[in-house]
Amino acid sequence: MSCRKQLEVRSEDRIPQKWSVPLKEETFDNFMSKGSPTTTVHKVFGAGSLFSPLLFGKFFDPSDAFPLWEFESEILLSSLRDSGQSTADWFETDKEYVLKAELPGVGKHNIQVAVENGKVVEISGQWRQRKESDAKDWRNGHWWEFGYARRLELPENADWRKIEANIDDDIFLEIKIPKNATENSGSPQRNNVAPKDSEHV
Repeated sequence: MSCRKQLEVRSEDRIPQKWSVPLKEETFDNFMSKGSPTTTVHKVFGAGSLFSPLLFGKFFDPSDAFPLWEFESEILLSSLRDSGQSTADWFETDKEYVLKAELPGVGKHNIQVAVENGKVVEISGQWRQRKESDAKDWRNGHWWEFGYARRLELPENADWRKIEANIDDDIFLEIKIPKNATENSGSPQRNNVAPKDSEHV
C-alpha cells in the first residue's frame, strides 16, 4: 500500500541573496567530474533528474525560472525517454497543471516547495549538510555543493494560492496547480512549441 504525505507549500521564503551565485556549465562539468556515476551527486544532478541542468536538452541553471508548461514533455524529454532515463513528467488538464518527478535518493525528507511572488514555484532540498558552525544559508553561496533546486515559472492563469504538493512512498513528488476558475471551463491547451536556439534551452 502506498503512503502519501502532503507537503506545506510556502508562500513566503525570503532568504536574502538566495540563488545569487549562478551555476555555470563549466563549473557544473568540473563538479560532476569529481564523483563516479554511482555517487550521490550523480543521483541528484544526473540525466533525467528534475534537478539536472541538462534536463531540457541544453544547459540551464536550475535556479533560473523556466517556463515549463510552455513546452510539451514529449518534446523536451524525448531522448531521455528513448533511453529510459526520464524521471520527470508534466502536463495540463482543463482544470490544472501537473508536475510529477522521482526524487533523488537523498534529501527527500527535507524537500521544500515554495511560491515566489505568485509567479514562480520553487522546489529545493539538501543532499549534504553544511557544518553547524557555518551560519550562512546553503542557498546563498555555491548551493549545488549542498542542495538542489528547480524553479519554474507559473502560467498566467495558475491559481498559485491553491497549489498542492504531495510525496508518495517518500520517492515520487506530485505538484498540482489549479487554473483560475474563469480559465478552466474549456478543453486543455496543448502547446507543441519546440525550444529554439535563441531561447533558454
